[in-house]
Amino acid sequence: MTVSGPAVVAAEHVVTPDGVLSPGWLRLEGGRIAALGEGAPPEAADRRGPAYQGHWALPGFIDMHVHGGGGGSFTEGDQAGARRAAAFHRAHGTTRMLASLVTAPAGALERRTAMLADLADEGVIDGIHLEGPFLSAVRCGAQDPRHLIAPDVALFGRLRAAARGWLRMITIAPELPGALDVIRAAAASGVIAAAGHTDASAEVTAEAVAAGVSHATHLFNGMRPLGHREPGPAGALLDRQVSCEVVADGTHLHDVTIRLVARAAGPGNLVLITDAMAAAGMSDGTYRLGDLAVTVAAGVARLAGTGAIAGSTATMDQVARHAVTSVGLPAPDAAAAASTTPARRLGLAAQTGALASGLSADVVLLDEDFRLTTVIARGAVVPA
Repeated sequence: MTVSGPAVVAAEHVVTPDGVLSPGWLRLEGGRIAALGEGAPPEAADRRGPAYQGHWALPGFIDMHVHGGGGGSFTEGDQAGARRAAAFHRAHGTTRMLASLVTAPAGALERRTAMLADLADEGVIDGIHLEGPFLSAVRCGAQDPRHLIAPDVALFGRLRAAARGWLRMITIAPELPGALDVIRAAAASGVIAAAGHTDASAEVTAEAVAAGVSHATHLFNGMRPLGHREPGPAGALLDRQVSCEVVADGTHLHDVTIRLVARAAGPGNLVLITDAMAAAGMSDGTYRLGDLAVTVAAGVARLAGTGAIAGSTATMDQVARHAVTSVGLPAPDAAAAASTTPARRLGLAAQTGALASGLSADVVLLDEDFRLTTVIARGAVVPA
């Protein structure tokens, strides 16, 4: 529902770019954060409209890598299914998101990209991420190997044109012939070039960073492993201080690994993502990720036949909670990784990603156990 008129959010801890207000408050008006401060809300502000209370107040989550959820998908099905996926994740605190596609035939990708661009025009999603088709067959994971192709600047141009300005990121294996040309084209056009699903050496990865790679797609997953003599892509990406996605769901990475990444990358480069598929929020069973069948058991999604991890069933409130309560990240660092850094990487920092005066009223409230209680997106309370 839409908040009618001004509203006040109060919490025991309000995480802002300048520190934590304990306690603190926000006044929301016209879909934006009109004011904020430490202590109890001013009496006048408190009486002007509805009030919302939490133990923690954080900026709304921004998921840079999500394929679906709630039974809906960005990778297959119709527009209604994509809307369902976006609504599901918004109810779990993701106030902004990129719709991620998987490898598919070029024509299908163009059509899918155009459909998602329509949803971006409406504000349902905030951009498109192409995870493929320029990926390594050796590290394809849950990507369909039948449709993997060598990087092609002309095809990149067609996909970018189909996106009508909404293509925000493309994942590429930098060791493939032609990859550096696509990386340069992406960077020159303002599209984030991300290294992922790659068997590249550290040396090749470093060359790709020099060409324009500035992001790591689900670091360690779908990559040549890090070795003490052959650091591979993960070592090079951490060494070059690019932004690095991690899926903090307790399945994709060990908590020790996430802590190490957080220290190496720093709060300004760690990005929490879900990599969620349609099965997020649903019961165990059989689902699809693109053209591939996925079996979900005990909440873990694996490719039917190979057993490869196929995305996740996580939501951003779950990964943020895991990052704080299991990994041990301080709440401000988790807020940066789940909101502020993704906003900066996506060019949204002037709109959202932090609790600051003038920014969009995108707020999540959590209890003392870091469990989500309330979501406010662009000043509207999102139904649970």
